Amino acid sequence: MKRHEVLTMAAGSAFALTLGSQGDAADDDFTPIPWNRKQNLTVAFVVGKQATVIDFAGPWEVFQDASLRVGPGKNDFVGFDTAMVSDTKSTLEATNGMLISPAYTYDTFPKQPNVIVMGAQGEHTPAKIAWIKEASKGADVVMSVCTGAFLLAQTGLLDGLRATTHHDYYDAFEKRFPAVHLIRGPRFVDNGKISAAGGLTSGIELALHIVGRYMGTPAVKQTAYYMEYNLSPQRPTSTA
Repeated sequence: MKRHEVLTMAAGSAFALTLGSQGDAADDDFTPIPWNRKQNLTVAFVVGKQATVIDFAGPWEVFQDASLRVGPGKNDFVGFDTAMVSDTKSTLEATNGMLISPAYTYDTFPKQPNVIVMGAQGEHTPAKIAWIKEASKGADVVMSVCTGAFLLAQTGLLDGLRATTHHDYYDAFEKRFPAVHLIRGPRFVDNGKISAAGGLTSGIELALHIVGRYMGTPAVKQTAYYMEYNLSPQRPTSTA
């Protein structure tokens, strides 16, 4: 049984009783994404050397905890399958010495991902750029977190669209990518298929927003409640 299934079963009536204290979701204006609710969704996390931990770990936690009941049985849940993809399956050193081991390389990722996530990280190899551009064609959502926006912009997928990044890098981003309309201040910017979160914890909120686009507001509140994450935003969000 997957963790999101245990989560949903364990929450039960306790969740229903305490939901009112959580307040509204950060953004109830979800543009739904249609999907086959008979199978899990796939989330690919693009990682590399010196990947910022919370940029991938925050959204990873959101997606692994989110689920939707689709039937009366104890196993009638669907959710998200998460996996890391990189230039190599060899162990990589993320920030401050954390070691991560991607399950797949760009040549071996087994299926079309529904969601692609990229956070701040080191060198952006030609293979990485090429894989993101190709995989994005069949993806529902391609999202950056923090200065992962520089990687996403480097693919050209942000050209002509709105985006945000970590506030310390607004000027550098705007100067380097004049074809992208930088939005200063919001927790995230959602253009529909292509989205960008601000710094660090903003990726959690964008991931919750994506959960909402697939599964609706109740799933967002359920996931945030389990994570003990406060859905009240300190800064606004921006959606198309």
